[in-house]
Order: sequence, then C-alpha cells, then structure tokens
Amino acid sequence: MRNYLIVFLASAGTVVVVTPMVRLLAQRFGAIDRPSDRKVHPKPTPTAGGVGILIGVLAGFGVASLMPAFRHLYKESTELQGTLWAALAITGLGLIDDVRSISAPAKAAGQILAAGLLILNGVELLLFWFPFGQGIVSLGPDLAVPLTILWVLLMVNAVNLIDGLDGLAAGIVVIAAVAFFIWVYAKPPAFFTSATPAALLCAIAAGAALGFLPYNFYPARIFMGDSGAMLLGLMLSAATVAGVGRTVQPSGGDLAAFAIPVVIPVIVLAVPLADVALAILRRMRRGQPVFAPDKEHLHHQLLEIGHTHRWAVLIMYLWSILLAGCALAVSFINGRALVGGIVAGALVIILATLLPRIRKSRQAKVSP
Repeated sequence: MRNYLIVFLASAGTVVVVTPMVRLLAQRFGAIDRPSDRKVHPKPTPTAGGVGILIGVLAGFGVASLMPAFRHLYKESTELQGTLWAALAITGLGLIDDVRSISAPAKAAGQILAAGLLILNGVELLLFWFPFGQGIVSLGPDLAVPLTILWVLLMVNAVNLIDGLDGLAAGIVVIAAVAFFIWVYAKPPAFFTSATPAALLCAIAAGAALGFLPYNFYPARIFMGDSGAMLLGLMLSAATVAGVGRTVQPSGGDLAAFAIPVVIPVIVLAVPLADVALAILRRMRRGQPVFAPDKEHLHHQLLEIGHTHRWAVLIMYLWSILLAGCALAVSFINGRALVGGIVAGALVIILATLLPRIRKSRQAKVSP
C-alpha cells in the first residue's frame, strides 16, 4: 500500500505545482472557456487544465517505473506503456478541442484511436466470471475488441459529460478511482500476484484528479477541458478493463452475485454512467444527435431545483460515495444487515437532494 501511496502523492503533488503555470499559458494562448447559454460559469475562465493533469499522470508513471515494487509490471506486460500512449493521444485530441472546437465524429474517431492503442498493448477484456453456472467466460477477439472500444468510449464521454460544474468531474473521478483501487487491491486479477496495473492506474488517476481539484472547485480558476476530462475517463477505462478483464471467480459476502467483476466498475461509476444513459435517451426521444449539447444533465437539474453550485457538486459526491460504498460492501461484507445501512444512507441523500424543493413548496403554502 505504501508504494501506491507514493505514486498517488507524486501525481497529486506534480499537478498542484504545474497547474498555475498551465493556467498562465492557457491565458497567454487564448485557451479560454467563455460563458454561453448552455454553460453555468459567469466569466471567462482558462481551460486546457488537462495539460497539468497529463504532467501529473506522466510523473506517476515515471515514479512507478523507478520503484522496485512496480518495475516488473513494465516487463511482464505492455499495458502501462499502452495506457501512456493512449493518454498522450487523447489529451492531444482534447487540447485541440479546447483551443479550436472539433466535430463530434472527429472526436469519436480520436477516442477510438486511443482505445485501439490500449488494445494493441493488451488492455482489453479477456475473460470474466458470470454467476448461475456459466462460470468463467473467455472472450475471443471478435467480442473483446468491440466491447473494449465501447467501454472506453462510454467512460471517456461519461467523465466529459459530467464536467459541467466546478470540481464535479475531478471529485467523482477521485471517488471512483479510490473505490475501484480498494476492490482490485483486495481482489487482484489473475496472473498478477503482487502489484497490478489496474491498482497502479487507479492510484495515478486519483492523484492527478485530486491535485487538480483545489484549482477547479467552485469558484474554478481553471477548467480541465476536454483534454483533462477525456484523459481521466481513459485512465478509469484502462484501470477497469485491466481490473475486470482477467478476474476469476469472486468470493465474498452472501450478496456476491452482485459482485460480478464486470458489474463492479458500473456500480462504482453509476453517477456519470447514468447521466450518459439519460442524455442519450433524452436526445433520441427528441430526434437530436447523441452528441448534441444541452443543459439538462443531472447537475443542471440540481441547480434547477434550487441548490447552490457547491451544494449541487457535494450532493453528486455523496451519491457517488454511497454507490461506490455499495459496490464494495457487497463484495467484502458477509451479511444482509448492510442493506439497512445502505437504504438509510440513500434516504438521507435523497432528502438532502430534494430539500430546496420541499422548502419552496412550504413557502408557497404559507404565502397568501
């Protein structure tokens, strides 16, 4: 654990140091996100913070490569090298979009390219375990490749879509990466007996996102932009694929049927994935392109019912923590008593979510 903490701190500390310089460069080169009808920030704000996040990711990879505990990972597989190349590619794509907007098809093509770099270096779904008698299922290339590409696209765009409020995407990535790190650290994938690429990628992603958060929390001094959101989404997708794609039959509590390796990252990342699903359904129902922007995401709805900017972000954090806790609980705790605690936690967060609307309703009844 100490070795992962060192890498985590190296990534976080590097981002903390370099982000002010990235902010100055963004201002100098005109990488500014200006207010519009579909955005909530009131004044022009430097963007392209993904450059600082990328430098933190590179620092994490560099420190890990120098540590004996992780050095064997670079020799036993090319997963880390592949993730590094994919990270560079997708950050470059996002940086172009931050400075000079590109079309949705071009962006999707770049994301598929990054996914292809992962696959070429062994980061793909190979096998996973199904309950109810199916056992371990081995995926051939005809399934592994498209499923991996689909997962990368989903994760990258999920993080990108929730990057609508100051600090929201960075905080949720920290929560998701830490939760998945705990799971994969306790249940390492097959073929790795000590340190794993998945756990290392989680530590790097969590550190880079946390290091950026002080500059990005409301009121943000710099935005991560598409360069940062897509980079963090790629890091999470690589970590989850590396973590579940080689996992054997799980063991744990009596609710272990829900701890299917493929389902774990879905539960941990339920908030951004739910936002993506709702956005797609909403746009398909209206006959709009899937990538058409709007102002009806979950965080926008929280603002609409009366939450302040900070409270909307904190509530989204709470939902993410609760769902990530559920995923970990059903994996490790043997007992149904945890269901009561989960339900109680959900009720408290639901009450906090709806509190502004309840107050408005009461005020409307009192007013003559």
